[in-house]
Amino acid sequence: MNVLQVSKFYAPHVGGIEHVVQQLAEGLDNHGHDVTVLASARYGSGTREHINGIPVVRTSSLGTLLSTPLSPTYPIRLHELNDVDIIHIHLPNPLATVSELLANQTDASIFVTYHSDIVRQQIAGRVYQPILHRFLDRADQIITTSPRLRDNSAVLSQYRDNCAVVPLSVSLDEMSNPLSNSPSIDIDDSIVLFVGRLNYYKGVEYLIDAMSSVDGTLLVVGDGPRRQKLETQAANSDASVKFLGRVDDATLEACYTDADVFVLPSVEPSEAFGIVQLEAMAHGLPIVNTNLPTGVPWVSKHGETGLTVPPRDSDALASAISELLTGDKRRQLFVENARNRVLEMFLEDKMIESTIELYKRAI
Repeated sequence: MNVLQVSKFYAPHVGGIEHVVQQLAEGLDNHGHDVTVLASARYGSGTREHINGIPVVRTSSLGTLLSTPLSPTYPIRLHELNDVDIIHIHLPNPLATVSELLANQTDASIFVTYHSDIVRQQIAGRVYQPILHRFLDRADQIITTSPRLRDNSAVLSQYRDNCAVVPLSVSLDEMSNPLSNSPSIDIDDSIVLFVGRLNYYKGVEYLIDAMSSVDGTLLVVGDGPRRQKLETQAANSDASVKFLGRVDDATLEACYTDADVFVLPSVEPSEAFGIVQLEAMAHGLPIVNTNLPTGVPWVSKHGETGLTVPPRDSDALASAISELLTGDKRRQLFVENARNRVLEMFLEDKMIESTIELYKRAI
């Protein structure tokens, strides 16, 4: 098959959706299919290049507005590249939906992976809703990443019959071949780990509050607009917190290997899946997450692979973390279940093969 993957951005840009698009593009290529990626540059002139053997067309960009690239050539490039079997568009991406509607002269099957609702830009979102629905009406197949997103999204409610669930994934290599040169994290305490971008919906401020009541050290891996505020909060609290910023693969591997508990304290449904949970579960870590109306508490299930607490509840976070740090018997059960759940449901090969099967049915 000849497949065009359409994304806001692409590697080396770091992001959850970008990672998924790269997994799909390289996985399809490994299965013998022809793949091209269309994305926008972050800023400046467009390029044509190959990344790990995948042709990548980047359109020129004036920057971003409301998290959307300002790329006037995007619909032109989409029209130029639409002589394919499958056009697979990853949402949220208003630029791509508008571009596809403008460049709609194609015999390709239109696939959509609906990663999350638009949560923060509520006014702009209401203006965009009719365009989005017009686009989704045209889609041959809508893919969601979890049953909870399919069932709880107001947008997807009228498209449920056209939705297939294909969960996000990690590779088996990430589970079985840890980096041999990983450094050790030099901390004597129990280690509580957070990995992610420090933005408005991650809820790290509630985790820092919780750590004041936890006998252990919190490692915060990642950067973002809230880092300075969070560092100030931690400095003024009784919590033991270390901010590592963005780290290389070896250091991240060491964090997962040395940690005792992984926490995803997100507070908004912008956190639609939480793929970092899979990475932690693959390393045998029990999870504390929050009961969002998204895939987050479906990925790691309460009482099976960890504990789920209400969002914005520091006391509940502290209690759950402490329970997992001290309850050896239950913790060991969660560790075994976490790895088994990843092996059964969330491996990269399974995600790619499920996507290919959906493509074949459409064609």
